[in-house]
Amino acid sequence: MDENRGDEIRGTAGGTAPVPLSVLDLVTVGQGRTATQALRTSVDIAKLAEDRGFHRFWVAEHHSMPGVASSSPAVILAHLAAHTERIRLGSGGVMLPNHAPLVIAEQFGTLEAMAPGRVDLGLGRAPGTDGATAAALRRTDRLNEGALGSPLVERSRDLGEDFPQQLAELIRFLDDDFPDGHPYARIHAVPGPVQATSPGGVQSPGRPPVWLLGSSGFSARLAGVLGLPFAFAHHFSARNTVPALDLYRESFKPSAVLDAPYALIGVAALAAEDEREARRQVLTGALSMVRLRTGRPGLVPTPEEAEAYDFSPMEREFVDGWLKDIVHGTPDQVRTGLDDLAKRTGADELMITANAHGGEARLRSYELIADAYGLPGAV
Repeated sequence: MDENRGDEIRGTAGGTAPVPLSVLDLVTVGQGRTATQALRTSVDIAKLAEDRGFHRFWVAEHHSMPGVASSSPAVILAHLAAHTERIRLGSGGVMLPNHAPLVIAEQFGTLEAMAPGRVDLGLGRAPGTDGATAAALRRTDRLNEGALGSPLVERSRDLGEDFPQQLAELIRFLDDDFPDGHPYARIHAVPGPVQATSPGGVQSPGRPPVWLLGSSGFSARLAGVLGLPFAFAHHFSARNTVPALDLYRESFKPSAVLDAPYALIGVAALAAEDEREARRQVLTGALSMVRLRTGRPGLVPTPEEAEAYDFSPMEREFVDGWLKDIVHGTPDQVRTGLDDLAKRTGADELMITANAHGGEARLRSYELIADAYGLPGAV
């Protein structure tokens, strides 16, 4: 195993936390707020996360959703890299079917050059949006050869779909190791390893570690077969969490990247000074999901609107189920909930996402959680 790759992936638990704690930010835009304000809040959260000892900070690709301003993870990560110094930054994730693998390799090679040794490339196989928007995003001119002959394809040929081949092509570009005779052998992702092997080159050959993301068993098994780290979307697919993690661990084969499985889970969690306020804040996200699931996506509503909303019986049933999977309440209640979740799932890392209308509530939540676990104070 490449020890440097493993060190980039594994985190260290801080304070009394059972596992490393990280942050997933959706760059949410509330009613009465602008995307500019949402992006400024993301910078503030990233700075707080860095100061308080959270391990990594990821953003996720979404499209055609007014309340989520994270359609361009690479652009946002470049902005965050300019405002942070130590925390790992990454995508949770980039939706691979939406992009040419070479473009992703170039974007994340650029990010790696901006923030050496602290960039993660998390990849998903869903479009991150509805079918019509996916059709508007998806490219159709990929050469059929892709990355044929790659060990990644050979190890995952029985999984079906074309995502493994797209992944293999991307990793070939990241490592700059297409075999002689391949249609892409003379094509190089720049910035990237080719600069280190060019005459007089001093460019670092390092590249971001690749993670696979998922909310079902497909990516769990693929990540295991390929010996890659795995991130599971517990925050919107809680019923599948334990089966997916079990499948990942059962399928895992040691690789040059990892000698043992490493899995994080995304967790919706929000802490406030009192239980009622925490529920007011998470109810805004629940109403957003009701509207999204019924084809009415919009800006994140205010707590006042969410409290006054007249949920139908069917909507109320959905909201009650949704809120059960969000760890929320006082700092002590949230700490207990996160501890229990880590123990129940065996996750190696918890990536917390706090969805609420205002940036102030989200910032305060991360601060309270850090305090609850005795994470280091601001430096």
